Amino acid sequence: MSWTDERVETLKKMWSEGQSASQIAKELGGVTRNAVIGKVHRLGLSNRAGAAPAKPAKEKEKPAAETKAAAPAKEESAIQTAPERPTTPARRQIIPAGQPLPPQPSANEISPEALASVREVEKKSKKISLMELTERTCKWPVGDPATDDFWFCGLPTQAGKPYCEAHVGVAFQPMSSRRDRRR
Repeated sequence: MSWTDERVETLKKMWSEGQSASQIAKELGGVTRNAVIGKVHRLGLSNRAGAAPAKPAKEKEKPAAETKAAAPAKEESAIQTAPERPTTPARRQIIPAGQPLPPQPSANEISPEALASVREVEKKSKKISLMELTERTCKWPVGDPATDDFWFCGLPTQAGKPYCEAHVGVAFQPMSSRRDRRR
């Protein structure tokens, strides 16, 4: 089965109408649900426009006076009770293949001293490529792998660890500090 222009247009139309990948696969024939999902992602159609459910008519018809009167009551109850958790998880942003990832928040809080030590070590590092890594070179990656300015530290490793002394200090934390962070 090949993706002809006609089949792609049918896929786009049905996807924008909110039909499931299974329904689209059934309609197209000769293609699986997973093939439809893959094509949708390759086409960049993963975010459906207009797929959000419309608000019920009852909410739209409320008079403005009722809404204003209800607002203070909600604020008072919010102070007294814990906020409700959303019933569905937040949608994750889908990043097309080959695009660099956005900056991620750090899961670990790194001390300023350790960070300064790492910056100093990275100035002295050998800046080696993936092909130059050995079991005795620090494998700490630096930079964005999608760019030409990406390298590994390359300094001698600490015994039994994949990183040099400075990077071990950042990567491996003592058990007590991890336990304290959970509390």
